[in-house]
Amino acid sequence: MPKVSVRYIVNDVDAAIPFYRDLLGFKVDIHPAPGFAALSRGDLTLLLNRPGAGGAGQAMPAGQAPAPGGWNRIQLGVEDLEATVHELKGRGAKFRNEIVTGNGGKQILVEDPSGNPIELFQPF
Repeated sequence: MPKVSVRYIVNDVDAAIPFYRDLLGFKVDIHPAPGFAALSRGDLTLLLNRPGAGGAGQAMPAGQAPAPGGWNRIQLGVEDLEATVHELKGRGAKFRNEIVTGNGGKQILVEDPSGNPIELFQPF
């Protein structure tokens, strides 16, 4: 199966890289300019763009500019959600909620430095 790419708009690519690399285990594949970087974790490629940088950061014809945040998110599987949350909180990560339990497992939303959500998920 081919890799999957997801693009996130972030306020500051240089601030986002340590969050994804050091806290969530992504590898920096390329970082050719301040407004763009490509990171990977397993079969996921995460493309980070600053608003106004490159084609993906350009405003739409009606003038709406790309911005971080929202509710769409990537999901990263973890083996021990409580331990992961404890570790990330100790390293200064910000969370949108507390751990919730659903039909298939437990999850929580951690935010990158620009407020983009990442779902951490532990299946049952």
